[in-house]
Amino acid sequence: MLSSEQVLNFKKWGFLVLPEFAPTGFCQSMLHLVDEHLVKGELPVEYEADLGYPGAPASRNAEGGLTPRRLLAATDRDSRFLSWATHESLRVILHQLLGRTVYLSQSHHNCIMTKQPGFSSRTGWHRDNRYWHFAQPELVSAWLALTPENTDNGCLWVLPNSHRWEVESFQLDEKQFLRTDFAKNQDLLAHATPIELNQGDLLLFHSNLFHGAGKNNTDTKKCSLVFTYRAESNTPTPRSPSTKKPDILL
Repeated sequence: MLSSEQVLNFKKWGFLVLPEFAPTGFCQSMLHLVDEHLVKGELPVEYEADLGYPGAPASRNAEGGLTPRRLLAATDRDSRFLSWATHESLRVILHQLLGRTVYLSQSHHNCIMTKQPGFSSRTGWHRDNRYWHFAQPELVSAWLALTPENTDNGCLWVLPNSHRWEVESFQLDEKQFLRTDFAKNQDLLAHATPIELNQGDLLLFHSNLFHGAGKNNTDTKKCSLVFTYRAESNTPTPRSPSTKKPDILL
């Protein structure tokens, strides 16, 4: 369980790191499973070229164009991914953060996140709620590092406390990324903090927290499991992308 201080820190800063949350043996077994799915190349897969972020190949036909970014629909790929996403150790802490009844969203994240050497891209500052459709922007994502994550291989960066910020539309670009060329945003970006993780560390972060990531400048891939959860009362908007797949009660 989370301590009262950890719960308060999550509410204050919008994120929380739980070191050594998953054992090394489990992470290694998940990595072997991920490698199997990378080799198979079964859809759905999000490729780096699909998003056009800085550093990504220009198209799927370009060199490195079929570099995977995310293996989607993880809960459908293998029962072991689903078992992790609904594991008792996660359920307990998510109940502390979201309430007595918690659902796993299969429509958002629900993925194996990879960052490959050579053709990975940089992700700009954004809130996940920019393209999610729920009654309130109050979801929690659980990010398990299957490999070490650091500034060299493209770890996540966050803007602490930004889940509480009121941001005007003119501070964002047309894709809802925080504009780095806008003077008013420079003070906000000065608080950017890298979240460096060891294998087995768990990052919990609020869906309204601004975050981004760098490129993988090493010669080995970075890999994590990412799932998102909501409270029972925080229902998805009917017939929206957030209802693409049914949610799962923890």
